[in-house]
Amino acid sequence: MKALLDRARTFTQRVEGEIGAYQKLAEGQYLEALFITCSDSRVIPALITDARPGEIFELRNAGNIVPPYGQHGASGEAATLEYALEVLGVQDVVVCGHSHCGAMGALKSGDDLTRLPGVDAWLALARPELAPVLTGTSDSSGNSHSSDGSDGPSLADVAQRNVVNQLAAVRSYPSVRQRLEDGRLRLHGWYYEVDTGRVYELDDDGHFRVHAG
Repeated sequence: MKALLDRARTFTQRVEGEIGAYQKLAEGQYLEALFITCSDSRVIPALITDARPGEIFELRNAGNIVPPYGQHGASGEAATLEYALEVLGVQDVVVCGHSHCGAMGALKSGDDLTRLPGVDAWLALARPELAPVLTGTSDSSGNSHSSDGSDGPSLADVAQRNVVNQLAAVRSYPSVRQRLEDGRLRLHGWYYEVDTGRVYELDDDGHFRVHAG
């Protein structure tokens, strides 16, 4: 914590040459996208996209999960999505899963989460839609760029299927559906590989692929 505190105390010195850009931020946000991703500290949207302050509106939680519209009462996820669209006018929404995800790993392994009732209740939102890939009752290989060679789905299979499912949850919101129909909104599915830095993008055929820049 001391290192973090020391860097915070010297932040103004480190950005002194960019003070004009920071003063402009007081006038408002100039957003490129709403970025929905996991709370995992290894997944840093601004680092991955090289975004500047004010360019990305972030929504982060365990497992990058979006509760479906109207099913779970008030939620920070619903409020953030609503504000991003209705107030900030965001035109692109990214749902980004990642490798080595603890939340998806717990679902894949069927971990006993009785000691973590909050986590268990939260992951329950994603578990039903992931059931086909978790139980092996459907072929998920089309949504995975790799396989660990073992029986059952790989963690990449689960994390990538979860991205697809959460995009569907985003689409359940009326404001999202209306903007998609009007051509005012684009949805993107990404999968970030922590150990390589690769970003896989969900294509129209349902496969995740790395695209050259």
